[in-house]
Amino acid sequence: MNKLLLFFLLWIFISCGNPPYLHHKLQFKKSAEDCSEGSSKFEMNSNINGERYEFNKCLPENFAKENVTLSRQGDTVVVQFQNIQNVKQSEFHIILDIDTYPRYNFLTIDGDTFVIIPTSG
Repeated sequence: MNKLLLFFLLWIFISCGNPPYLHHKLQFKKSAEDCSEGSSKFEMNSNINGERYEFNKCLPENFAKENVTLSRQGDTVVVQFQNIQNVKQSEFHIILDIDTYPRYNFLTIDGDTFVIIPTSG
């Protein structure tokens, strides 16, 4: 009986460990045909599933989800948008959801770094 109890407790302890991960979801919508307005909107909301970032970004007119990469470098999440030069640019409204373990403290978007202070536990 003691071995069974010990095995059960060990199984629970091992199954509770989470391996590191980085999950993201990207939504975007063209908000202007050109980038002349240059909105500097940048918002962050934290919830139980991670953080949501909303911002506007000047990107190629034919931008697709495949043109963005996310990676983890220490306690920083790095977001890189592929921006092809000599292509007509349009302004896009970006909604980016990021969920990671362990927690990250910095977000870098195309070289601009932000300190992340979650608004909830």
